[in-house]
Amino acid sequence: MLASMNIRNLQLHIPFIFLLLSFIFPFMAGPIGSKYYDIFLKQQVQLVTSEEDIVINEEGFRLLFEIEKELSIVAAAKNMNISYRKAWGLLRDIEFVLGFSLVGKKRGGKAGGRTTFTPEGKLLLEAFTTMKTELDASGKETIRSFFRKINSIADKK
Repeated sequence: MLASMNIRNLQLHIPFIFLLLSFIFPFMAGPIGSKYYDIFLKQQVQLVTSEEDIVINEEGFRLLFEIEKELSIVAAAKNMNISYRKAWGLLRDIEFVLGFSLVGKKRGGKAGGRTTFTPEGKLLLEAFTTMKTELDASGKETIRSFFRKINSIADKK
């Protein structure tokens, strides 16, 4: 079954996909010197199908940001310490499920090749960046409150 989603006048047809959130928030569970000083809260961001198959996870998003930075799949893979083949496999799998291309390639030559994002790929990165920024901002107090409660339990023991 396909769902239609309109993103800035781009009509995209994708299977139902769910977002699982994942971020490492820069908050420790306890203050310096406490028993919980080295404990952090980590959530994971993944797009998954209704059958729980991963569409794109932290590694996939990191690959996209490395490609954006380096303009090269080879350089992005190297920065991530994964093979070029694995990087291409991740991209291919993500594009297949989403139903649109994320990147375009310009073959090498004298000036060398480069990898650029399609308009849809740019929108995906922009949407992810916006979401992450907003979630980071809105989650800070909730996470602080969570850690205060954990520390109050530990203080009673």
